Amino acid sequence: MKNCFDPAFLKKCHSKELSEALGGGFLFDSDNFTFLPGFCDVHVHFREPGFSYKETIKTGSLAAAHGGFTDVCTMPNLDPVPDSAENLKAQLDIIARDAVIGVHPYGAITEREQGQRLSDMAAMAENAVAFSDDGKGVQSGEMMEAAMTEAKRLGKIVAAHCEVNGLLNGGYIHDGEYSRAHGHRGICSESEWKQIERDIWLAKKTGCKYHVCHISTAESVGLIRRAKAEGVDITCETGPHYLVMDESNLREDGRFKMNPPLRSKRDREALLEGLCDGTIDMIATDHAPHSAEEKSRGLEKSAFGIVGLETAFPVIYSKLVRTGIITLERAIELMCINPRERFGLPLGESFSVWRLGESFKVDPSEFLSLGRATPFEGEELFGRCLVTVYNGREVFLDEKRFI
Repeated sequence: MKNCFDPAFLKKCHSKELSEALGGGFLFDSDNFTFLPGFCDVHVHFREPGFSYKETIKTGSLAAAHGGFTDVCTMPNLDPVPDSAENLKAQLDIIARDAVIGVHPYGAITEREQGQRLSDMAAMAENAVAFSDDGKGVQSGEMMEAAMTEAKRLGKIVAAHCEVNGLLNGGYIHDGEYSRAHGHRGICSESEWKQIERDIWLAKKTGCKYHVCHISTAESVGLIRRAKAEGVDITCETGPHYLVMDESNLREDGRFKMNPPLRSKRDREALLEGLCDGTIDMIATDHAPHSAEEKSRGLEKSAFGIVGLETAFPVIYSKLVRTGIITLERAIELMCINPRERFGLPLGESFSVWRLGESFKVDPSEFLSLGRATPFEGEELFGRCLVTVYNGREVFLDEKRFI
């Protein structure tokens, strides 16, 4: 992989790809603009096929380009579920037609994500970036062991949404101070970390490459840290919102409802510690768009999920880099280098150009995603993406910023 900060690479991008992308019409002063490698998000929901009123491959990939992402991995909670080569092809055909960046689909772990029978993993292995039943935890340990054994044989990653259904008790936000003070049903932390604990044991037993999706609890960080020390082939991700928000930020509004939920201050601090010491390998948005109506029903009845592709880097840059918690180089490791290395997605000559010193107020009406629900609405953030180039082709250009 190219060094993302290699001057020769950036000079080549500046003099050739960027010049061609802009038709030779703009001059760039390297003191005013920052070149960054194309980000990679291993956890997004583009909703097509099956739920295109929420998002499409086209709108989702445009939103990704707007946020500086040039490769994303799409989760399989679709209709049809990609649990066979035939069903996966339905998604691949749309990607080939409409995607403006690299879109790499997951195959499902189980048929229809129902947890009863394994999907046809072997038939999908060539075209699936990894396997996941995201949105649902695989409840049966025997089923997960069988999936890990097959994934090991195929040389693929199992990426797990970890959630014990029997511990949910109808909850929809974190079981903490806010839920108790406002009369909401809570989701306990154990519902997440208990299944991670099980899966670590299975990954150790099978030798499978195991990736934990969107961790949110202090216990999850501790379990993964110990598993790494023991040599388990494990990586994990968390989302920008879990790193910079907690239950104290909750409002009676569906744009604050996601799964897993915003947890306690203690959990957020543990996630930041894991980010800094290398326990957490990557940042992924879990971009999960819904219609305005589905997100207008308050915390209890709104659909789970928020959008994140168009705010991810500005959030990380504003709240973690500018504040000195992590360096810009570490942010690039988390959002580009590590996810690409783990999931085998080369950078190529893909990059974005930013004006990092420019602040803006988050306005969902400016999103290219069909989804508008973000807990960062109205916040002042730094870092505006001006151009995104995917393999030498301009896929996003903010023309008004060059006036």
